[in-house]
Amino acid sequence: MTTIHATRRYRLDWALLPAGWTRDVVATVADTGMIAEIAVGGPAEEAVRVAGYVVPGMPNAHSHAFQRALAGGAECRARAKDSFWTWRRAMYRLANRIDAASLRIIATQLFIEMLKAGYTSVAEFHYLHRARPGAGDTPPVDLALWDALVAAARDAGIGLTLLPTLYQHADFGALALRPEQRRFRLGTEEFLDAVGQRIAAERRSPTPAICTGAAFHSLRAVSLETIREAAARLRALDPAMPIHIHVAEQLLEVRHCERATGARPIDLLLRSGVLDDRWCLVHCTHATRAELAGIAAIGAAVCVSISTEANLGDGFFDAMRFSGAGGRLCIGSDSQATVDPAEELRWLEYQQRLRRRRRLLLAGEDEPHVGTTLWRDAALAGARALGQPVGEIAVGRRADWLVLDPDHPTLAGAAPEAALDHLLFAGGRAAIRDCLVAGRWVIKDGAHRHEQAAREQFCRLLRDLAAES
Repeated sequence: MTTIHATRRYRLDWALLPAGWTRDVVATVADTGMIAEIAVGGPAEEAVRVAGYVVPGMPNAHSHAFQRALAGGAECRARAKDSFWTWRRAMYRLANRIDAASLRIIATQLFIEMLKAGYTSVAEFHYLHRARPGAGDTPPVDLALWDALVAAARDAGIGLTLLPTLYQHADFGALALRPEQRRFRLGTEEFLDAVGQRIAAERRSPTPAICTGAAFHSLRAVSLETIREAAARLRALDPAMPIHIHVAEQLLEVRHCERATGARPIDLLLRSGVLDDRWCLVHCTHATRAELAGIAAIGAAVCVSISTEANLGDGFFDAMRFSGAGGRLCIGSDSQATVDPAEELRWLEYQQRLRRRRRLLLAGEDEPHVGTTLWRDAALAGARALGQPVGEIAVGRRADWLVLDPDHPTLAGAAPEAALDHLLFAGGRAAIRDCLVAGRWVIKDGAHRHEQAAREQFCRLLRDLAAES
């Protein structure tokens, strides 16, 4: 799906370049999918005209693909006080029913949905490492589950950073995994060897838009000592490797960490010396002012997923404070409660408005349009979190673009500089007409060539799962 056969030239009516909105942009895309040249207002012989407003595609910095099969399925109250922890039990039940074939079906459907919504690359935080559990002890390692995600990304045509995730304990204090968690476990050497083999294979035969990073599930699931040792060895494999971790999502997690270690989880990571500017800390919902300043000073990214954090009742991330400290903030779809970057960014701004009872709080000093600020900054931070050359329309970046239709009702009459305001704040997702990944059209006129087959397989699988439950 992502194979490129020839250098292409595109004439973009309007494009959001690093310097701002620009008219009559001629972009030359090499056969690797990378932008080789950009000219403004020059000759455009043999260039394909792209009518509309072209913006960089959004990287999705945090996704659990298999959870797409649970979206909408855990909204019936079973007890007086439902919470993240009761939702997690439903998620575990699903996780233990997924094999490689079903994961590929779920992920393919999800990745097509992402492309249609404006995500052009995704970091897949993946901890299903072992075969489906049977009657015995811990199931055997089944890395076909990793391959299923790569195959789904190729089928859909989305960029992928696979993040194999180390998961070893049920809670702080090296508490043994519960039976429903056992298929998540890898030993440290198993984990490092598997990641190393995948990186070596990618170097021998690189695949456009697909690469490997790594993740630690959380401080409750991996000890700080193991994180420190494994992170150093991952850096030896690839100094630029993106490394991700869940942290401070829930207050109960923070309290357990304080009881077990005497420190809050973000503070513990900051003082450990393990973090650098290639790390991405996911959630950070319950972060202090000092912790946010510390993350920003190191240059690590924070990834929020407002739709998931709201769905699970996590709390509010202090985006105003983090942005004010110069922090890099990206977004993700996480549990797939919503697969829509415009909605994530809209509610990132709306949370701040509701808390402070003011408007337009996250507009930049040099960019008065809050939609442009939010989209541009999240795209750049997300690109770094994924370790992929995306996030802006510039030479040396991959041609991952969205084309917004200026004739769509939600954009009608909008000047280019207001296009992203309308996309985010006027329900404009339907105005995404086309999508290009690595120089190849994967969405044209709102449609993906595989979506009908993918939808049929997905619906059949979910009906089968429902019948078995």
